[in-house]
Amino acid sequence: MAVLVDALARAADQEPQALLIGGEAGVGKTRLTEEFLGEAARRGAVVAVGGCVEIGAEGLPFAPFSTALRTLLRLLPGELAAAAAGQEDELARILPELGETPRGPHDEESTARLFELTARMLERLAADRTVVLVLEDLHWADTSTRHLLAYLFRALGRGRLVLVATYRADDIHRRHPLRPLLAELDRLRTVQRIELARFNRGEVRRQLAGILATQPDEAFVDSVFERSDGNAFFVEELVASHESGCRTGLTESLRDLLLVRVEVLPDAAQRVVRIVAEGGSTVEYPLLLAVSRLGEDELIEALRAAVGANILLATADGDGYRFRHSLVREAVSDDLLPGERARVNRRYAEALETDETLIRAEERVIRLANYWYAANDPAKALPAVLAASITARRRHAYSEQLSLLERAMDLWESAPDEVREALRPADYTEVYPPCGCDPASTPLQRVDLLAEATVAARYGGERERALKLTKLALRILDEDGGDPLRAAWFWTERSRLIANLGRGDGWQEIATAQELVKGLPPSQVHADVLVRVAGWGMLHNPGPGNLAAAERAVEYARMIGAEETELNARITYGCLLMDSGDGTTGLAELHEVKDRAIARGFTVVAGRAHINITSQLESMGRSREAVELAEQGVQLVSKARLLDTEAWVRGNMAESLYGLGRWDEAAEAARRTLHVGHGAAPRGSASARLAYLALARGELTEAAAQLAAAHAHFGTHDSQPQHRIPLFRLAIGVAEGEGRLADVRTETAQAIAYGFPLGQHRYAWPLLLASATAEADARGLPGTEEGRATALEALRTAARTLATPAPLWSAHSEYLRAELLRAEGRDTVADWTAVETAVSPLERPYLLARVRHRLAEALLGSGGDRDTAAGLLRDAHATADRLGSRRLREDLALLAQRARIPLTPDETRPAAPAPDTDPIEALGLTSRERDVLRLVATGSTNRQIAEELFISPKTASVHVSNILAKLGVAGRGEAAALAHRLRLFTAPAPQP
Repeated sequence: MAVLVDALARAADQEPQALLIGGEAGVGKTRLTEEFLGEAARRGAVVAVGGCVEIGAEGLPFAPFSTALRTLLRLLPGELAAAAAGQEDELARILPELGETPRGPHDEESTARLFELTARMLERLAADRTVVLVLEDLHWADTSTRHLLAYLFRALGRGRLVLVATYRADDIHRRHPLRPLLAELDRLRTVQRIELARFNRGEVRRQLAGILATQPDEAFVDSVFERSDGNAFFVEELVASHESGCRTGLTESLRDLLLVRVEVLPDAAQRVVRIVAEGGSTVEYPLLLAVSRLGEDELIEALRAAVGANILLATADGDGYRFRHSLVREAVSDDLLPGERARVNRRYAEALETDETLIRAEERVIRLANYWYAANDPAKALPAVLAASITARRRHAYSEQLSLLERAMDLWESAPDEVREALRPADYTEVYPPCGCDPASTPLQRVDLLAEATVAARYGGERERALKLTKLALRILDEDGGDPLRAAWFWTERSRLIANLGRGDGWQEIATAQELVKGLPPSQVHADVLVRVAGWGMLHNPGPGNLAAAERAVEYARMIGAEETELNARITYGCLLMDSGDGTTGLAELHEVKDRAIARGFTVVAGRAHINITSQLESMGRSREAVELAEQGVQLVSKARLLDTEAWVRGNMAESLYGLGRWDEAAEAARRTLHVGHGAAPRGSASARLAYLALARGELTEAAAQLAAAHAHFGTHDSQPQHRIPLFRLAIGVAEGEGRLADVRTETAQAIAYGFPLGQHRYAWPLLLASATAEADARGLPGTEEGRATALEALRTAARTLATPAPLWSAHSEYLRAELLRAEGRDTVADWTAVETAVSPLERPYLLARVRHRLAEALLGSGGDRDTAAGLLRDAHATADRLGSRRLREDLALLAQRARIPLTPDETRPAAPAPDTDPIEALGLTSRERDVLRLVATGSTNRQIAEELFISPKTASVHVSNILAKLGVAGRGEAAALAHRLRLFTAPAPQP
């Protein structure tokens, strides 16, 4: 209790609290939460309770949240309406009282959108008041409820909200679906877990004293403690049995203990109790009246007896009845005979079919499906289960939809032929496009259900299950003689799933689908296959052949009147036009699609258009335009809660902001991408953006960590050039920063062997430039000359294959040429002047600062104009200082010091270093540390240093730590890189 009250106090300081209360059945979880809710109410908090419903294998989607939010709507009608303003239609999927539930849209982000909206609504509701939300019996929770709870526990960041969930620990066996959630929540530091233990003998004595209002006899305490084993509920039941004279209550069977007080009720009351046990966690009074077939007076008397015996309780809203404890309900239900159970469930189903008003409308379809299923009537259960699956889908409860569809497939063979033949795809399927048949007149087939289940599994995040379903469907189609359109649809799904699971690039599957539809009349499936073929080619193997595929996709979609599919195909077509060199036409096509999609309300397509246009603008060097359009795109897709789409747009924004030198904004955009994105690819791109920033700032340890994170997100099977080439570039940068030239050459060779497909020049030019810069910076260092000529020639050869369709890439070409000459010691002031002239107009401050560093270096090295060199150094240093580029700032300061040029107006001219000044002593290193640093620079380990210098490994480690501290670097790699950059250990001059 103290933990709960403490959480209540912390929540009052705008710190949301999340707690899990676990314990075996009857141990006192409900009593604890009741006491806590009472205390919270006394402190002015608004409290709401929702219980998970045990009703068949598929609980009501979001049932506890719906109940709790319904309470909040009753207590705070105006405040909740304001918190949900603008999103009522989406939030109606959880709280139907907010409005009509829309039929769509449905995609893999639908659930995440709904969860995000729910989290934000609760935060707004709890902004000015403490709200306590309790979800009971989480062990019965449906999958969607578990997922939403996990999301809220992770995502709630502000507000005076206390979220408590209880579960029965003894039910959580190894395969229980709640078990993975508990393990996940245990890893969250924001979630507190309370485990309630059984009472010891002293606590049982105090409980008995409270119940009996007197001190109990010690022999009675011993007897009760032995029989109850410290379970609080069993203690109460034993006392009740003892006081009512039911000596059989003290029996070896706890089940008999729970039933004994039921068996002493009047016959009518026992009958009603058995009916309530099969109705679910709560049974509405009108429904109970219809099912019991008793007169109203007789029913009320029976209920009065059951309530008086403390078996049943009236619900808080007064609309129905429930068991005082679920253990009693389970015992009564288990005591029913099989035929009796089926008969009771049939009566429930018949009552709901006769009168739809007996229960809430949003519960009717799913409860009816479960009642008919429990009644063992396949003819009635099959259509009811299918109708329930559609209801679950419309609430974005895709996991429940999948379970219901799997139940329907289990019932398929048991249902009579006339029932199956009367079912129509138009009534029970939404995602499976018509395949040359009329969905209103053609009978529903089992393969149609497999299609619906496949998409439900994918939307619900169960991709492995979806993949198995496609395999089963293709086997059935093959056994039935084959239907090429249906098979092509499943192969297209497999392509998407395999790519998403990282099992491959999905080409083999989509190529199979393409072969199946070849020569068939235009159809939705045909158009979808062509769009995916063109899209795959755009991402994995850009080239003219894919342009023709995109044109065919547009043509087919237009022929069948599938406007959304057509617009998607036109996005691919526009991007391929731009990659092929026709930037003007391609960009105009993309803008036209964007505007059309927004006008028609195709938000998903509009979001994809923003992703691709911002990317293409960045490729053209038009970063400022890209940022402006990205901001518009974020505003558009964030309203629709297209989280992964928003992540992609923000990731593109981060790339453009980096180029513009707005690094703090770029870092924030990348971090925001990681926060909102769920897909691996946008998160991988965001990590790559953060790695670029860390490299440019000289933070090598952070850069390496972000590079590793990007690799983890993309996985080993992502073959898209737009992902692979930047990772090569980053690996080159990290290796160069740590002075590992051999690794730079290895990564460069692998990148060149991988290839730079059409349209990938935007990633290839920076990669080649980074490698050439590493070669130039390493010139003259020990062990770097061997292999240099081969490496430089490989860079020149690769550069000749790259396009320069925009001034930005022409400038990169000039920059690369100058760095290659510097690597050979042949660069001149004229070379760097040409680069500076090309880069200056581009609004690329970091790139320009680096070029001006090299131009100033060339001027000073050739005896050129010192004033010009000083101006270049000062401009570059100011830029480096503003951006926070430590490495560039240090390189500029070193050059200025050697040239005795002050970098700021108030800085005095640096004194010229004495001719005999040792640069290592200037760094504060001792003679022994000099020797250690020399070996660190060659990549030696502590053990190798110890062997070389005849010291212990521990002593070597101490020296390395001291060196890192004096140099102000984070690791050995950075120390080695600094030694190389400062030319502390140059190669000996060649002997004559």
